[in-house]
Amino acid sequence: MNTNETQSLCGLKRSDFQTTVNGKNTDLYILKNSAGNEVAITNYGGALVAIMVPDKDGNIANVVQGHDNIQDVINSPEPYLSTLIGRFGNRIKEGKFQLNGKQYQLAINNGPNALHGGPTGFHAQVWDAFQMSDNTLVLNYTSPYLEEGFTGEVKTTVVYNFSDDNELIIGYMATTNKKTIINLTNHAFFSLAGIANPTPTIDDLECEINADFYLPIDDTCIPTGEILKVEGTPFDFRTAKPVGRDINADNEQIRNGNGYDHCFVLNKKEEGELSFGARIKDPKSGRTMEFYTTEPGVQVYSDNWADGYKGQHGATFPRRSAICFEAQHFPDSPNRPYFPSVVLRPGQQYKQKTIYKFGVEK
Repeated sequence: MNTNETQSLCGLKRSDFQTTVNGKNTDLYILKNSAGNEVAITNYGGALVAIMVPDKDGNIANVVQGHDNIQDVINSPEPYLSTLIGRFGNRIKEGKFQLNGKQYQLAINNGPNALHGGPTGFHAQVWDAFQMSDNTLVLNYTSPYLEEGFTGEVKTTVVYNFSDDNELIIGYMATTNKKTIINLTNHAFFSLAGIANPTPTIDDLECEINADFYLPIDDTCIPTGEILKVEGTPFDFRTAKPVGRDINADNEQIRNGNGYDHCFVLNKKEEGELSFGARIKDPKSGRTMEFYTTEPGVQVYSDNWADGYKGQHGATFPRRSAICFEAQHFPDSPNRPYFPSVVLRPGQQYKQKTIYKFGVEK
């Protein structure tokens, strides 16, 4: 890795990301591609702290929300800010699920429910990091038996690769020694306009989502179990429209999510295929992002709870200044047998691939 701190576009310093947490060292890793763009990642929670890409005039800015030092990452008002999520992304009702006829109880950390693997989930762990090349980082973490209440010891590998086509490719693999549940994702908070003080709202962001159906939720954000058509609802993004057009609609689902905080059922020809999930465009900067995944769903979150807290280099993150596309299996799947299975058994390998491709459109 280049130890010369002055040569990164993001202006982040490795020394600001170096500390020891539970006996493990944290650091900053910078991926560069031949186009001259970069992605900065810390092995604390696998957090993306910068994605530096150009706008239509060639101006480079950071399009992912992050912090500029390790203490702010650890103590962020948004604990899942652009981090890896595990063992179970999204919510499990009342933190309860059954496996092998036994009931498991997880920590309750989101109203009455369990969220994102618990308070000390994958987002709050120091991963073992190995930078293989200028554009590839490998992260490994072994989650011990009963960590956060989950059964089995789970070994996880996440590979971040930043291609010459400005694709951030995230590959996930995991194995277990006992039957367990797993649902990994990345919780990147994207701000295509570029982070700023204040970071602009996502209201004008043009968004297309390749989903004919979505999962309605109750007032605690747990799926009701229905799978409904997006047609005729604020959730119809089959044709691109501004995110803000229906975000405050007089609609029970919008009220339950305080905006968008819903899982969309991605259109797939076959299970597990890598296919187009969504596309966003910032009309002012011309920046675009396309999203592809092997996962059956994507949680679209419109950053409804941010309050203007402080981020990197003096940037602030007001309400709805970011959008998240969290590729995943459906929320509360362990309690919905007809949702795609999240069970992982010994001898099996959990695999997932998600791509965020950045571009510009004049």
